[in-house]
Amino acid sequence: MNVICCLKQVPNTAEVKIDPETNTLIRAGVESITNPYDTVALEAGLIIKDKYGGTVTAISMGPPQAEEILREAIALGADEGILLSDRAFAGADTLATSYTLAKAIQQLERPAPVDLVLCGKQAIDGDTAQVGPGIATRLGYGQFTYVAEIREIDEAKRRITVKRKVEGGFEVIRGPLPAVLTVELDLAKPRRASLPRLIYSLRTGITLWNAETIHGDPQRLGLKGSPTWVKKIFSPPLKQGGPVFDARKEPRRAVEDCLNILLADEMFAWHFLKRWER
Repeated sequence: MNVICCLKQVPNTAEVKIDPETNTLIRAGVESITNPYDTVALEAGLIIKDKYGGTVTAISMGPPQAEEILREAIALGADEGILLSDRAFAGADTLATSYTLAKAIQQLERPAPVDLVLCGKQAIDGDTAQVGPGIATRLGYGQFTYVAEIREIDEAKRRITVKRKVEGGFEVIRGPLPAVLTVELDLAKPRRASLPRLIYSLRTGITLWNAETIHGDPQRLGLKGSPTWVKKIFSPPLKQGGPVFDARKEPRRAVEDCLNILLADEMFAWHFLKRWER
């Protein structure tokens, strides 16, 4: 099995703050991590490799420091790490990102056909869930979204069976290979790296590809290839607690105050009085 895992380096959203003047994320001093959904996708790829054999290639599009997450992937068991890094890729929205990754995967198809492309369901810094399906569409692969379990891979018949989350439950579906899977967090529990693999990941090289390497159309890369852009980013307002009525000292007063506030809402008052009439 030739498995490709797409990884994204993201800021740890638990620590992210927003500059109120520029409306941009303050990344200084904020830890960068592998997108948690992508970590699960990588683990799924490694499980497939352990069971069926083959190779797992981790790819990521980002600045030079994104090399860190590729070394982490190699430490966990990936065979190779490829970093797509070029100023031409900067400012990419989901459309341009899926185009860039798809072009890279096409390059990886040349020496050996790709069987599976694994992506996280979404990135925690964007939550769009669009890149995986975008890759599938561009490559003409089947796509399985919200995958919670990989049930079976039939190499002879070139098909895969998965269980995916749907509204109100799950469904089991089967489709042909090659395919793109976008996975849920509960698909697998990421493993820990062994000491030999950690040492190996520090010594091995990371392959660097630019726009020329993937033969990308400059008009479809980065900012030029992005029809959408972020106009403004802001923190949602903090939820304020509602009024508190202390009935320990003056229970009658507390009830009256509560009713006065509720009945001030005309719609609530209308429904309340209609029920009272019954």
